[in-house]
Amino acid sequence: MEQATEPRTKLRTIVVFSALFAILGAVVVFAYFATFSRPVTTVILVRHAEKKIESNNPDPDLAPEGVERAQEIARIFADAGINAIYATQYKRTQQTVKPLSDRTGVAVTLLDANQTNELLRRIQTTYRGQTVFIAGHNNTVPAMVSELSGETYPVIPESEYDNLYIVTIYRFGKAKVVKLRYGKSSLQGVGSGTMLPMNK
Repeated sequence: MEQATEPRTKLRTIVVFSALFAILGAVVVFAYFATFSRPVTTVILVRHAEKKIESNNPDPDLAPEGVERAQEIARIFADAGINAIYATQYKRTQQTVKPLSDRTGVAVTLLDANQTNELLRRIQTTYRGQTVFIAGHNNTVPAMVSELSGETYPVIPESEYDNLYIVTIYRFGKAKVVKLRYGKSSLQGVGSGTMLPMNK
């Protein structure tokens, strides 16, 4: 009698452990696919739109063509699901994103142009899985794109205002960068300097 019970007990143990391993496997597979089904983080970056040329004014307003470009940004991204909008302490970046802010109802957060590391930290923590729009400068924008992607992007020529970068940050693996042109075409490749020094 005891001999007949022992194989039955072993069989029951094997069945129980098999069921447990099956459940564990299902949980692992579910977690794996759930991880990749989560929304990725999307960062959209532009240089501020065209500014007025005022040699003695370090903080000029946008020029009329810059105002038009800012409206174009609002038109393109009004329905893009923007969760956060960032600009620097300079009016030209704030005015670039104001129409987008007005259209979406998302307030503009101001951050010093030299605090790119802080902004990158927020993107990777606070805004994980969200969509962030950033208006920066011809050196800070490519610097942030480079940091997010691990690739090197050069300073935007002074004459160019139509560059648009979309950085898709996946939970695992390398971020993907799509560089586009938008709005009215700018004069390409003129001027390699920048008015805004960056603190490393």
